[in-house]
Amino acid sequence: MIYLTRVEHFNAAHKLYNPNWTEEKNKEVFGKCSNTNWHGHNYELHVTVKGEPHPDTGFVYNAKTLGSLIKDVIIEKVDHSNLNMDVDFMKGKFTSAENLAIGIWNELRPHIDSDQAKLHCIKLIETKSILVEYFG
Repeated sequence: MIYLTRVEHFNAAHKLYNPNWTEEKNKEVFGKCSNTNWHGHNYELHVTVKGEPHPDTGFVYNAKTLGSLIKDVIIEKVDHSNLNMDVDFMKGKFTSAENLAIGIWNELRPHIDSDQAKLHCIKLIETKSILVEYFG
């Protein structure tokens, strides 16, 4: 089994806030991430697919095709966007890195999974010290 990872970048704003809680509780749990005026991150997205190399190409999945797919399906929606307000697959969800990784997986999986290759992992780096991985 071979694993191929494509790395892309995007910038997005969001706010972590539970409307059922008081301002004080939101500040206690989410800190500056509950800022009324939002905050942003420079995200690094790793999309990993797995499979066996095709005998005609040696590829598990064409890396250029994977990059174009990620840009068309994900980056165009999230880059320089407000994750809470502008991104259809995040509507009504807490825009934590965890939920964003799950949302990205759900958006990409139908385009990738085939007899040749399967989506293996979404790794989303939100800051130098925070990253999440989702394996479906």
